[in-house]
Amino acid sequence: MNSPTPLIAGNWKMNGLASSIAEAKTVADGVGATSVRVAICPPSILIHRMSQALAGSKVLVGGQDVHADDSGAFTGDVSAEMLADAGAKLVIVGHSERREAYRESDDLVAKKVLAALRHGLEPIVCVGETIDQRKAGDALKVVTEQVRGSLPPQLDGKAFAVAYEPIWAIGTGLTPNNPQIEEVHGAIRATLREMFGEHAQTVPILYGGSVKPANAAEILHAREVGGALVGGASLKAEDFLAIVRAA
Repeated sequence: MNSPTPLIAGNWKMNGLASSIAEAKTVADGVGATSVRVAICPPSILIHRMSQALAGSKVLVGGQDVHADDSGAFTGDVSAEMLADAGAKLVIVGHSERREAYRESDDLVAKKVLAALRHGLEPIVCVGETIDQRKAGDALKVVTEQVRGSLPPQLDGKAFAVAYEPIWAIGTGLTPNNPQIEEVHGAIRATLREMFGEHAQTVPILYGGSVKPANAAEILHAREVGGALVGGASLKAEDFLAIVRAA
């Protein structure tokens, strides 16, 4: 049975200008012969330029969000076809900042996943609980329900990743301890097996939430952690490369 290939993906969020592509090129130059898959998800306006700058390297370029429809009167939104046309290979969907600030439901996230699949993009589907849900003892219930609601059956046999990002750890400097991470990742893996059978074993489960060089090795070697979705630390090539090497 296949094992997941680790994936380290950088989410630049609303950061980066044309001059920032130099950081991405430094990452590409420093990746070396690693067997880890590496991706950077910049703002959509940089995807085309970054994909050209990184052409032929081991670093993939991805989008941070995608609309569920292929085209239409959706001012400011970006379709999966547009992302693919710009050179994206992956796309983040269901990030907690989208779920919280834009009230994105599991059903909408699943539709975005389908849009990504229609145009050959590999989705990274995010799930995670709030601090109140964790304190109430509902973390596993919340996360596994998000997995079931956000992953359509059409993912069976396709390349995708799940990213566990506890909302209370994103940008706060706080991180759950390894037993907490392993408990949630184990529950996600069990849910994936229920949904996709043997194919579930090929799906990397990433951890995200205040991942930095100082804690990367410990987190990335926890059971069922198949990579990381990195926020602020992905903006500096030196920090991001340290996380890649820790995998």
